[in-house]
Amino acid sequence: MRLGVTKTQKGYQFAFASAKEEPCKLLLYKKGEKTPEMSISMERSLGDIYVATVEKLNAKNYEYAYQVGEKIILDPYAKGISGKKGFGEQVNSQQLRCTLDFTEYNWEDDKHPEIPFNESLIYCTHLRGYTMDRSSKVRAKGTFKGMVEKIPYLASLGIKQLELMPVYEFEEFPRPKKKTSMYEPEVKEETLKLNYWGYTSGYYFAPKASYAAGKDASKELKDLVKALHKAGIELILEFYFDETAPPNFVMDCLKYWVEEYHIDGIHINRSAVPMRNIVMEPALKTTKIFTEYFDQSELSDEPKNSKRKHLAEYSEGFLVDARRLLKGDEDTLRAFADKTKKNPDNMGIVNYMANHNGFTMMDMVSYDEKHNEANGENNRDGSNYNFSWNCGVEGPSKKKAIMQLRGKQLRNAFAMLMFAQGIPLIYGGDEFGNSQQGNNNVYGQDNELSWVQWNASKDAKALLEYVQKLIAFRNAHNAFHMPKEASMTDYKSTGIPDLSYHGENAWYGGFEPYRRHLGMMYGAGYAEESTIYVAYNLHQSEHEFGLPILPKSKKWKMIFNTAEETEQFTPEGVNITNQRILKLTGRTICVLEGKADE
Repeated sequence: MRLGVTKTQKGYQFAFASAKEEPCKLLLYKKGEKTPEMSISMERSLGDIYVATVEKLNAKNYEYAYQVGEKIILDPYAKGISGKKGFGEQVNSQQLRCTLDFTEYNWEDDKHPEIPFNESLIYCTHLRGYTMDRSSKVRAKGTFKGMVEKIPYLASLGIKQLELMPVYEFEEFPRPKKKTSMYEPEVKEETLKLNYWGYTSGYYFAPKASYAAGKDASKELKDLVKALHKAGIELILEFYFDETAPPNFVMDCLKYWVEEYHIDGIHINRSAVPMRNIVMEPALKTTKIFTEYFDQSELSDEPKNSKRKHLAEYSEGFLVDARRLLKGDEDTLRAFADKTKKNPDNMGIVNYMANHNGFTMMDMVSYDEKHNEANGENNRDGSNYNFSWNCGVEGPSKKKAIMQLRGKQLRNAFAMLMFAQGIPLIYGGDEFGNSQQGNNNVYGQDNELSWVQWNASKDAKALLEYVQKLIAFRNAHNAFHMPKEASMTDYKSTGIPDLSYHGENAWYGGFEPYRRHLGMMYGAGYAEESTIYVAYNLHQSEHEFGLPILPKSKKWKMIFNTAEETEQFTPEGVNITNQRILKLTGRTICVLEGKADE
């Protein structure tokens, strides 16, 4: 009783669930026709499932819908929807049809990259908005093909997973829920707002037709998956289900996308889905599952400290604590240190400094307040808490000192993200300073405000080059992406713990509310052959750090420093004169390594 359309030896079986006590019919349309060529009564088969089997049907030439009583209904399990216009153009739902296409796709030798969490790096973006602007310089703008054109760029950046906001056939103009109060205004059809992001209901089995450059969205999406895999990049897709979605429907949908489209990960909102069932589903055991949080009952059977860990939480707490420390708030150092260290043995943690909901990283250092007037809601929408600091001027500035400070803060922000354990996530465009002009809620903006602006300025190129080198730097140092959480003990008896905290005095990390500087040392013999010391000074003033004494054959050398606008990375290291005390200027992060004394 598989719902949807199934190709059988007898022909095509149509199975549809309806709880209404009304006749159910299958309507078959010749492609492009408004009236059905055939109307076939469906028989109740099991429970509320109605079934009809059609023999000798040339499926490519037909489309279908269901009729329950007098109402025309599309199949929730439809693998494609026809009748849609361009993105953002309203259509009469009665003009939509379900497509029938069982063309076999040639996956060639496609394989899942199967990248473990400690080697992962996620890049999250909106499929359309990423390449829609002409500055993207792609031919097939705003489409699956357009994203294929950007794969070499993603690979050069060091991305391991591409996460896309919903790419299924979501409702671009969702109807508001019925009025529950006399104070809620009536919403007329012509005033419905565009849902650009896609976090709404829709036809979950069908790739979005307006995201295709041609007429075959399914093939173009599969081409994207195959091309990503060849480049060693996994694909994670977001799904948003509301409270009306039946649990079996959710499970059918997720398994379908994994089987049919070879996707590697699923990001799902847990508020309306049977998360325990999803976690336990054998067919999804090698698929990465991301959500807001997992409770202990859902983690009880998960492998510990294994490359097969496949569950991960999105940590908004990292964003809050890191941003607060970055701008200099009091009493944030301990929380940041805990988030930087966190690396559970039975799940992954996704850390990010920015995501689609909130300020971009450039806006995080350019605005104190949200500026959402363009949304038409009198700046009432969007979060009022952005944990941002404009560095002295609200919005764009040409003042050299302001721009230098913003550049330094962005370097610090990326370093805080890349030096934290767990899975770093970059929001598309942040790596070269993309701005949304202070709008922290562009859910309904399908224009230059929400589209990524591929900035080619000198500052943008410098930031991009920095991020590329920083990612390579992180990959080259296992201390920043360990397979398990540091115990802060010397369990290998090397003479130094795997991780230790330091402040003005070595071995004494101070966490008083007024402190904003901390040293984190990763001991040699654990993640690294040599000892790594990361000094965070997020205070506006210079501070001293007490450096632990190294063996006689070693010296502390500086290999990374955000204070410099250029040449932040020196792999061979730069000698520091004082081997006992490090003086670090305000708002600076640096990395020292214990290297051989030449």
